Amino acid sequence: MAVYTHLGAEDLADLIAHYDVGTLVSAKGIAEGVSNSNWLIETDRGRFILTMYERRIDLDDLPFFLGLLDHLSAASCPVPRTIHDRDGQASRILDGKAVALIEFLPGVSVERPTPSQARAVGAALAQVHLASRDFPLERTDPLDPSFNWHTLERCGEQALASIDPELPGTIDLARRIAENWPADLDRAIIHADLFPDNVLMLGNRVSGMIDFYFACSGAMAYDLAVTHAAWSFDPRGADYRPRVGAALIEGYESVRPLTSRERQGMSLLAQGACLRFTASRAEDWLDTPSDALVTRKDPMDFARRWQFYAEAGDAPFAARD
Repeated sequence: MAVYTHLGAEDLADLIAHYDVGTLVSAKGIAEGVSNSNWLIETDRGRFILTMYERRIDLDDLPFFLGLLDHLSAASCPVPRTIHDRDGQASRILDGKAVALIEFLPGVSVERPTPSQARAVGAALAQVHLASRDFPLERTDPLDPSFNWHTLERCGEQALASIDPELPGTIDLARRIAENWPADLDRAIIHADLFPDNVLMLGNRVSGMIDFYFACSGAMAYDLAVTHAAWSFDPRGADYRPRVGAALIEGYESVRPLTSRERQGMSLLAQGACLRFTASRAEDWLDTPSDALVTRKDPMDFARRWQFYAEAGDAPFAARD
């Protein structure tokens, strides 16, 4: 989430009037994230999230994204449903950009999750994977391992070094992982970006999983690896938190046990996940406009997490009695 486009009160009020959600009371921009502009909308009948699609999103994919939310919500997953306008449409065009209104779910995003919270997230992720298997649409992952490699190459060694002198070394790492990426793992629709700020918690319960705009058809184990890399480290560094990482895996397997092939590939999948965020964050760091209300994130955070997975091997994902 982020804010690139600034909308006036009249624009917002006119837009909200196209929905049967009441009269606009207030709107507040949300700064976190890097891909879309977002506002917390309050009307005299409730709260909603308004999203304007800005970057890395093909508008032809909107039926996939918004339909997926409705599909998962109907399957009792903790996912917000899309609010359709008075004409029954899930999205509208405003000033040449697509916008959508999404259900607001209660809860808070945790910065330093407990093992109990991580376990709940693992279980919720597995629930989404199982529920998504009969979703009728598919979407190819545009941020696959080849993307990591070619994005880092496109950034260039000099530009990467301007962020951190160690960052150019990730180009060759990304190439090697792309060349050795496992195939034929069990697939579903995956979230692909389930960071703590994309999960809402009420105590130890997951009340909402949000920001599905990187969702795609992919390996379920890879989605678990992405989530493990995002949740299992100290938020202020690359220190691994073993109890949190173990609880996440245990929660996932309480709903959907990993196959032996998936477990054997988890270390490489986690390394690929780390380089995926290294690449996208490096690109965002170099491309983000200076006047955008966006929180930029250091790509070296995940480059260092890659190092942990490369050294730890299968240990973080070993089966437990």
